[in-house]
Amino acid sequence: MNDASSGAQHPVLPAQTLGRMADSLRLLAIDAVQQANSGHPGMPMGMAEIAVALWARQLRHDPAEPAWPDRDRFVLSNGHGSMLLYALLHLSGYALPIEELKAFRQLHSRTPGHPEVGITPGVETTTGPLGQGLANAVGMALAERLLAQRFNRDGHRIVDHFTWAFVGDGCLMEGISHEVCSLAGTLGLSRLVVLYDDNGISIDGEVRHWFADDTLKRFAAYGWHVIADIDGHDCWAVERAIAQARQWGEHGRDGRFAPTLIQCRTVIGKGSPNRSGQAKAHGEPLGAAEIALVRAEMAARGFTMEPWQVPADVLAAWDARPRGAAARRGWRDAFEAYRAAFPELAAEFERRSAGELPPDWEDAVATLLDESRERAESVATRKASQLALNRFGPALPELIGGSADLTGSNLTDFAGCGALRAGPDGALQAGRHVNFGVREFGMAGILNGLALHGGFIPYGGTFLTFSDYSRNAIRMAALMRQRVVHVFTHDSIGLGEDGPTHQPVEHASSLRLIPGLDVWRPADTVESAIAWAVALERRDGPSALLFSRQALPFVTRSEGQVAAVRRGAYVLRDAAEARAAIIATGSELALALAARDLLAAEGVAVRIVSMPSTTVFDRQDVDYKRHVLPERLPRIAVEAGVTDFWWKYRCDAVVGLDRFGESAPAGALYAHFGFTPRNVADTVLAVLAGGPGR
Repeated sequence: MNDASSGAQHPVLPAQTLGRMADSLRLLAIDAVQQANSGHPGMPMGMAEIAVALWARQLRHDPAEPAWPDRDRFVLSNGHGSMLLYALLHLSGYALPIEELKAFRQLHSRTPGHPEVGITPGVETTTGPLGQGLANAVGMALAERLLAQRFNRDGHRIVDHFTWAFVGDGCLMEGISHEVCSLAGTLGLSRLVVLYDDNGISIDGEVRHWFADDTLKRFAAYGWHVIADIDGHDCWAVERAIAQARQWGEHGRDGRFAPTLIQCRTVIGKGSPNRSGQAKAHGEPLGAAEIALVRAEMAARGFTMEPWQVPADVLAAWDARPRGAAARRGWRDAFEAYRAAFPELAAEFERRSAGELPPDWEDAVATLLDESRERAESVATRKASQLALNRFGPALPELIGGSADLTGSNLTDFAGCGALRAGPDGALQAGRHVNFGVREFGMAGILNGLALHGGFIPYGGTFLTFSDYSRNAIRMAALMRQRVVHVFTHDSIGLGEDGPTHQPVEHASSLRLIPGLDVWRPADTVESAIAWAVALERRDGPSALLFSRQALPFVTRSEGQVAAVRRGAYVLRDAAEARAAIIATGSELALALAARDLLAAEGVAVRIVSMPSTTVFDRQDVDYKRHVLPERLPRIAVEAGVTDFWWKYRCDAVVGLDRFGESAPAGALYAHFGFTPRNVADTVLAVLAGGPGR
């Protein structure tokens, strides 16, 4: 069998060696926190033996090749304990020298305060906001199962790894943990194993006063396997639990496949004579005197280690490079056999793993644009979005997404996508549309995990007003520079009768404030198609696509104007004697065009600038910006949202909405709030007359 899971045999280590390995983690962590005078020593001290049990013998990874496709994924969801991870990476043989540990939390070091993907080799995701690492882990585990089903063949298992996550009480208190763990249980993601650091302490003290949940019954109710009451300071006990979880993950438990939670009872700050078991150990340096006592206690049981000087025998025991290289070579040999048997599948796997779009991608985009211009349909841009998905979904097998229980409203499904469902024997019934349930935050965190794992371009949909639920995960996608697409429909008061609870007014402007997030608000089928294309092509960050509920008129454009949409803003209509420029986005572009006609009838010529993406336009060169918005023309912006954002373009007036909406039909609301061609035209005239604009 060409089995990619085979690798080097892990050595059996004496209990004394395991203890020395754990103590080396403790000392590296507390020394780094002390030197930085900042950080969290308690968790690394409390989870040291758990880390040894997983990393020394069970985790499948190669420090020399951190991006090896079939490596196990490890997520430190309780990211405040980052020094535990940095110590593990250093000791295991990653390119993280001791000088970087000494520079913990310092400017431009590779050991930032919380783990950051792309900064430190071996870090799989950025964590710190509690619970989101766990959500990412669910996304990674989902990606592994889907890729395994797509690419594995009899005798050829090229996707065959586990996702491991460390979590603490804080992660499980955060609501996102409920959202994602419920879905993981429903989908039966059996190759997800979560090790719970159950130390009973958070920043404010003993959690029993505010976190009295029966966590084990909670996870059992999700459908998870639960391994209870493991001594987290007994390496062998933890490893036996990990081995049991691995067996269940591969073969099921009594025929049932599910994720596994391992409850590890620990003492925060283990090894500190005066801080262990106390909240004071959580988030501040121990102090030189207490560290000296820690070292004295270790010396009394035979282990001495000066600051930053790990004993040679401990370094040798930790070194994961030989067995990691052997495991990776075994996988590479298996993959070459797979390539010989299935060359097309192997090529697709490599392309998707590299994040590259297929060779015929540009043809798919051109075809969609040709169809959009030929049909010239006046439809809601949420429908235009679905038309784009109908073209791009079949062209991109890596495209996977869904909706937070609003599929029929967001229109996030596409022809032939199929619905993802749990199946028998740990398999998933193939489908590329995920019903995330009413879990906006969890959905966004899972999307990040899918993107981080590789092999997929994920997207998810909900109403724009509910983007607030998922905002921190959107921010994390931007921070991590991940290709994730958020589909936000019902983007203004134009959604109508559902009223102000559902009508976004501040959301578009608010999303534009997130660094690295591209925000698009297209006006018709052509701009919607290009917004989707650019989002899917973008490899250095997420995109938010804002779509209307109501139908919007099709707008004719020249070839040059179609090409210019990609620049975020462009001149849609112009006049030789233009006296002002009207800037509009999305549904308000039609208002601007109608106002132009009214003004022309009154002898006033204006330029119409469509600005579907302010974020993309802001990155254009100065000459292009001045071409679109010349200094000589007064500027009037029109958008059915708050006005503050638009003053940065030195507008003379903004037709906007600085209050919440009302419950009424869309047409009545637009008239009530002044979103009419007449009011836009009058605002332009007032500016030209030197008066105040609305």
